[in-house]
Amino acid sequence: MDITTLKELIEKIKNGTTGVDEAIKRLRDLPFEDIGFANIDHHRALRRGCPEVIYGRGKKAGEIVEIIGKMVNKEENVLVTKLTDDKAEVIREHFPKGEYFPDPKVFTLEVKPPENRGKGTVLVISAGTADIPVAEEAAITARFMGNSVKTMFDVGVSGLHRLLGKMDALVEASVIIVVAGMEGALPSIVGGLVDKPVIAVPTSTGYGASFRGLSALLGMLNSCASGVTVVNIDNGFGAGYAASLINRV
Repeated sequence: MDITTLKELIEKIKNGTTGVDEAIKRLRDLPFEDIGFANIDHHRALRRGCPEVIYGRGKKAGEIVEIIGKMVNKEENVLVTKLTDDKAEVIREHFPKGEYFPDPKVFTLEVKPPENRGKGTVLVISAGTADIPVAEEAAITARFMGNSVKTMFDVGVSGLHRLLGKMDALVEASVIIVVAGMEGALPSIVGGLVDKPVIAVPTSTGYGASFRGLSALLGMLNSCASGVTVVNIDNGFGAGYAASLINRV
């Protein structure tokens, strides 16, 4: 339940269109619902402005289906990250109105249109095409949280003219997410060009000495561009969430 839904419920109680018993039924499982293997945080949207997000890795498909069902019953939009294709297939059988994005391994289900809460545009940039799945995870998350999102892919430092040729998009954005593997240099470049928050996402893309993203992570943490914020390796979701909080009205 989010703030808008709670206000609507209170108004219905006030004008008599919803009874007290019905209101109690809807509020009964706040702040969380214990279903044995999980405690679903139905209170999170009230606290943070976004429903609880389901981390798909390590959960069985049936468990994810059950959690989604409980969230849908509470009129909560659903975002599942780090899925596998076989789990997504089972979930789609139960919730055919949902959408699965096979490259970023993300599933979304909109019970109601997300409230537009962003004061500007979140721009998501990827250094290379191999970084696009993580960048898409960031973009989907930011859209899920009610932001206008634009993307710019394959503009890494090995061909810097590709980025410089699209400076208008960087200037117009309110928050910029930069996704890069290899040596992770692109966030420093972007951070030195703009006067807005830059969130860097290291990816596990690269050859042996990249250490599955550790080189990019350390490079981003040591950025010479002031104010660049760094999330964990391959954590497009975390970057999209942080950008949404920054961009929120």
